[in-house]
Amino acid sequence: MCRTTDLRQAVLARNDDSARALRAELAARGTVAVNLLSSPGSGKTALLEAELALARAREVPVAALTADLATENDARRLARTGVPVQQVCTDGLCHLEAVMLRGYLAGWLPADTRVLFVENVGNLVCPAVYDLGETLRVTLAAVTEGEDKPLKYPTAFGLAQLVMVTKTDLAAAVGFDEDAFLGNVARVNPGVDVVFTSAREGRGVGTLLERALAVRDGAAAHRPVMAAAQAAPGYSPGGPLGESGAHAHSAPHPATAAGAGPRPHHGHEHGHEHEHEHPMVDRL
Repeated sequence: MCRTTDLRQAVLARNDDSARALRAELAARGTVAVNLLSSPGSGKTALLEAELALARAREVPVAALTADLATENDARRLARTGVPVQQVCTDGLCHLEAVMLRGYLAGWLPADTRVLFVENVGNLVCPAVYDLGETLRVTLAAVTEGEDKPLKYPTAFGLAQLVMVTKTDLAAAVGFDEDAFLGNVARVNPGVDVVFTSAREGRGVGTLLERALAVRDGAAAHRPVMAAAQAAPGYSPGGPLGESGAHAHSAPHPATAAGAGPRPHHGHEHGHEHEHEHPMVDRL
């Protein structure tokens, strides 16, 4: 008799074990990790560079780990801010995993780091289903990408605890419809804050750092509907496939949930960070 094994479930379960352990380890040392997800070319490196420079000016101990398939271009760029930076070259792998992140942090992350920014590989599909042990997950989209981005990548936006819109200095030129974007975010992630930024003009710069520090100091992060659905009894991570073979996160249609509208520009986060119920494994 043939026996089948759901490899997708096994892979994500192992990753969740490592993510849970890393989250606990970082919390014990007073460090909050921020996972930044976006498409390639969204402007997240430019925004992160501005945030790191601001943290340096304010004497807030931060560090950044940036991942790409190839080159160390982003690390060299971010290192100009004077904060500790490490480049991860994934050699073709389209996402980071928790065990990889733990390996790169071991022996490198400064002990006094208050915020660790993790710039994930530019991709809104695979990275969306991998918990890295972050305390704050942020999904970014540029105004040049179109208002329907949240609908095309519902997992990436649906699991975000903060959504940031970049390159707003180009909004008028590309005819970006802010209301339409907010409405689409609301359909996949009701209640999440949406912050509009422009690294070139300085709009919104500092918000990411302030949110991360607030969460580190005990502020509750937004809890997405999708995250709540994952924690519900009967949820199976080995269920139907979604985006490009990634796990579909079964959730009630967010548009029917209470408080379906996103909160633009500012607002207080709510809810609790989601964690997966797995035992801790080896430490850093």
